[in-house]
Amino acid sequence: MSVRSIIRFPDPALKLPCVPVEAFDSDLRALVDDLHDTLRAAPGVGITAAHIGVALRLVVLDLPEIGGRRDYVNPEILWTSAETMEHIEGSVSMPGATETVTRPRAIDIRYHDLDGILHEQRLEGFPGVCMQHEIDQLDGMFWLQRLSRLKRDRLIRRWERGLR
Repeated sequence: MSVRSIIRFPDPALKLPCVPVEAFDSDLRALVDDLHDTLRAAPGVGITAAHIGVALRLVVLDLPEIGGRRDYVNPEILWTSAETMEHIEGSVSMPGATETVTRPRAIDIRYHDLDGILHEQRLEGFPGVCMQHEIDQLDGMFWLQRLSRLKRDRLIRRWERGLR
């Protein structure tokens, strides 16, 4: 297990869609452990393999609301609620930059665990927002794309000036 380097915004790799994981083996387990170590060092509550330059559909969340660390292989959203919520989001790839994003309050997802077993789960509130954020990243959509052009441009200018 080791801490990996995190790709920083505006690296073009953050815009690339990730490919599904096909091998459920010791290499996958080692990568997930590295992701967890990297997430804890960042610090953050969620990370994808894309954040460390590995274009695989892999998410690690570490939230008390879901019992701590959870690993999601090939997650996909099956359903989103009509009810929305606002939450302040940021990224391990853009430390210190945050803005309010509106997303569905609840989602149903399908994913594999590290043994390749298929699961379905409903995530509501903050865990649901986190998973939507990470799945966006797996699809090559950096979280800034969820902001209005005005908010996005302001945030990028502040980021480029060192968030003063």
